[in-house]
Amino acid sequence: MTFRHCVAVDLGASSGRVMLARYDSKHRTLTLREIHRFVNCLQKTDGFDTWDIDSLEKDIRLGLKKVCDEGILIDSIGIDTWGVDYVLLDELGQRVGLPVSYRDSRTTGIMPQALVQIGKSEIYRRSGIQFLPFNTVYQLRALTKQQPELTAQVAHALLMPDYFSYRLTGEMNWEYTNATTTQLVNINTDDWDDTLLAWSGAKKSWFGRPSHPGNVIGDWICPQGDRIPVVAVASHDTASAVIASPLANKHSAYLSSGTWSLMGFESKMPYTTDDALAANITNEGGAEGRYRVLKNIMGLWLLQRVLKERRITDLPALITQTEALPACRFLINPNDDRFINPADMSAEIQAACRETDQPVPVSDAELARCIFDSLALLYADILHELANLRGEAFTQLHIVGGGCQNARLNQLCADACGIRVMAGPVEASTLGNIGVQLMALDELNNVDDFRRVVSANYDLTTYIPNPDSEIARHVAQFQPTRQTKELCA
Repeated sequence: MTFRHCVAVDLGASSGRVMLARYDSKHRTLTLREIHRFVNCLQKTDGFDTWDIDSLEKDIRLGLKKVCDEGILIDSIGIDTWGVDYVLLDELGQRVGLPVSYRDSRTTGIMPQALVQIGKSEIYRRSGIQFLPFNTVYQLRALTKQQPELTAQVAHALLMPDYFSYRLTGEMNWEYTNATTTQLVNINTDDWDDTLLAWSGAKKSWFGRPSHPGNVIGDWICPQGDRIPVVAVASHDTASAVIASPLANKHSAYLSSGTWSLMGFESKMPYTTDDALAANITNEGGAEGRYRVLKNIMGLWLLQRVLKERRITDLPALITQTEALPACRFLINPNDDRFINPADMSAEIQAACRETDQPVPVSDAELARCIFDSLALLYADILHELANLRGEAFTQLHIVGGGCQNARLNQLCADACGIRVMAGPVEASTLGNIGVQLMALDELNNVDDFRRVVSANYDLTTYIPNPDSEIARHVAQFQPTRQTKELCA
């Protein structure tokens, strides 16, 4: 067959989309077309920040129906989402309550209990995953301790992409790359860790053994009656984004830039040394047995909140305004846990500057410049940490995802990091989702083969570092700014 049509459902923490890919196996061309885009936002339910899961499912089905109504024969479907969050089901497979967001405050104070009762090094030895207060292990602990009556109804727990696949196919699956974000998977066995599960309060019977990307979960029956395979792709959106990152060689690092920024490198082995633990490095699962050795950064979440609070709709104009401002006048630590979900992000940034005896950003452009400079310097600091961990410097950084469209931030990143930056593709998560589907359809050999397809079909923008830039001169002075209580420390 010359042409393949695959559908990627790509859900982020702020929006979702259904994308149609057309792959010409003869000429190895790959195109994407947006079919349906929709909003994803938090809602308050019984005092918790929850996801409107029914609305998301409705939009997914609407997007799939639009493709079928065009008369296109879909070869397969794949779903990727953000990590750590989950949906609870009863014995009949019916949903128990609404899924609570990782940004909800219910996990406050939970992680320190685990550090005392199990031990930080023991948790890391078992999972290889970074310590974030909203990891699934701490969410489940909060659930089972705070809502025992709800817990008693639970027979299954599905992570977000697995839940939507279940709703389409009726088959339950626990995909490996996303499962590793829970901090509940044993890094040596690739199965759920008995000790960590027991501490969380969850029953092992709630979960099935994690499956690796590329397996067919089941079939979705479209309105026209055709049975369409649903593939377990690398269902953590960052895992999909890394698959689509055209990494040139082992000296290339990646930065998946969106609401969160994930900076790291690919490795055939995990890094679980004392140095890795001290730096809070995570070893998340990837395709083909690879590890995504990375660090979480609170990314463009800060900017998104400022835009929303100040009702700023013209982002390109705002970025242009920042270019006229002096560099590094206002600096914060974007990973300070005070920025995880403040009532007023603008006020929180201003308070952080005031408390460190800096000028206070007042205008929209000043706040944006503060975020851009601070992110670029944090990227440089973390890239240095990663290079020290593996004992080799990086020569190139690939920025993928929606954030790679911000040319100003890309250049600041190149200047601060002191290496060449390659920006693109924008739709990295969607493309990585499609890539695994094409491998499952035997159209591509492996991840490296798919990356060659991406490089041939999508233009990348190159940013060359300017060693004389103002931000480059502030790299060494940024370290004290990180001496705060970091969410991702």
